[in-house]
Amino acid sequence: MPTRRFDLPSDGTPDHWYNLAADLPAPPPPPLNPGTGEPIGPEALAPIFPMALIGQEVSAERLIPIPDPVRDILAMWRPTPLYRAENWERELGTDCKIFYKYEGTSPAGSHKPNTAVAQAYFNKEEGVERIATETGAGQWGSALSFACSQFGMECKVYMVRVSYASKPYRRTLMETWGGACVASPSEDTNAGRAILAVDPSSTGSLGIAISEAVEDAATREDTKYSLGSVLNHVLLHQTVVGQEAKDQMEMADAYPDVVVGCAGGGSNLAGLSFPFVADKLAGREMTVIAAEPAACPTLTRGEYGYDFGDTAMTTPLLPMHSLGHDFIPAPIHSGGLRYHGMAPLVSHLVHTGVVDARAYHQTECFEEAVRFARSEGIVPAPEPTHALRAVVEQVEQARREGVSKTILFNLCGHGYFDMAAYDDYFSGRMTDYELPQEEIDAASEVLADLPRVG
Repeated sequence: MPTRRFDLPSDGTPDHWYNLAADLPAPPPPPLNPGTGEPIGPEALAPIFPMALIGQEVSAERLIPIPDPVRDILAMWRPTPLYRAENWERELGTDCKIFYKYEGTSPAGSHKPNTAVAQAYFNKEEGVERIATETGAGQWGSALSFACSQFGMECKVYMVRVSYASKPYRRTLMETWGGACVASPSEDTNAGRAILAVDPSSTGSLGIAISEAVEDAATREDTKYSLGSVLNHVLLHQTVVGQEAKDQMEMADAYPDVVVGCAGGGSNLAGLSFPFVADKLAGREMTVIAAEPAACPTLTRGEYGYDFGDTAMTTPLLPMHSLGHDFIPAPIHSGGLRYHGMAPLVSHLVHTGVVDARAYHQTECFEEAVRFARSEGIVPAPEPTHALRAVVEQVEQARREGVSKTILFNLCGHGYFDMAAYDDYFSGRMTDYELPQEEIDAASEVLADLPRVG
C-alpha cells in the first residue's frame, strides 16, 4: 500500500510568518553587550544585518507579512507535502500514526531556503551586494547560494573543514549557483589564520566558521552577514513549515500528540514545532522533542547561560544552552548539528519545560534511517536521522504503555549528497562518540566567567 500524501493547493503557503515570542508567558533573557553586560540595541547588529531583519529579530508582533517577491520564489517548491508513513508504521509493527513533513523538495534539498530567500531579499532591498556566511554540512551554504542567485548577489561561504572534505558535492552545488566556498578555518580571515597558527590540522567548527563570516562582513562595505539558524528571525522564517503542517494534519483528520525535530542550532525544530507550541502554551496536551547528537549534546548536557555565538567572541552574548564557544565537536556525519550553542528561543523552551531534549548516537540513528528508506523510499539526510530515532523511541514507549500516539516529525532534507555517510554505516566504519564528562566540565569553566541567566 502506498504511503498517503496530503497536499495543500498551490496557493496554500502562508502569507505571514508566525512569531512565537508574542505568545510566550515571559520573554527569554535579552542578548547582552559583552563589554558592558547591558542588553544590546539594534545599533549593535546594524554593521552585519540589514535593518529589516533586525526589526524581525526584536519583534513582538505575532504575525509578520511575507513579502510577495519572497512568496513568489518559495512557490517554486512550497507548499511541501505531508505524508502518513503507513509503510514505516507496518515495518515498526505499531498502532501509532506517524506523519512527516518533507522539506527535501526544495532546490537545495532541505528546509534552509525558507529563510535563505527571505534573508537575501531583505539584504537586496537595502542595497547589499554580497553576503558572507558559514555552513556545517553544506545545507545552509547551498541554500544561501541559491537564494543569492535569485537576487543577483554574491555569496561567500565558510564551510567547516571536515565537511568541506567529506561532502564535495555540496561545495559543487554552491558553486553551480555562483557561491564561493572555502574550508574553515581558512587563510582568508584573521580569525581563520589564528586558528591555523595554533592547529594547522584543525577540522573546524561552526563557531570558527561563524567568526570568519562575521569578520568578512564587518570588514567590507558591500557585505552583510547571514546566519542559517539560532537567531529569532531565522526561526521566524521557518514557521511556514509548521503552519502548512497544521493545515495538512487537519486534512488528515489528525492532531499530533508528539512533535519531533532534530536540533543543531534550532531552526528545523522551531519551524515545524512553534505553530504547535502555541497550542501547547494555550493548554493543549502535547510533547515536543528536540533530538540532538550524543557527540554534541548541547541541550541535554550543556549549561544554560550566556555565551558567545562564535569561537572568536565577536558576537553579542546569547542566552542559550552551550558547550562553550571554544568547543570543537567530534567529526560526526551530521555536520548541521555540530554547533556548541542553541537558539535562545529553543533554549528558553527547554529551560522552562515546554520542550524536551533527547540525545542519540549516530549508528542507532542510521539504523532507523535505513529502515525508513526501505519503507518510505526517501533517504534522509544525516541530521533528521536523529528525529527518526526519537520517533521510534516514542513508538516503543507507546507499546510499553499500551497506547497509540499520533506523531509528527520534520524530515528536513534528503541525504543524496551524503551517501558517504551511509557507506560508512554499511561498511562498519561508522563509530559512536560519547562526549567525555571532562569536556563538559571544561565548558562550564569557560562559561563561569560570563554573565548568568537571571
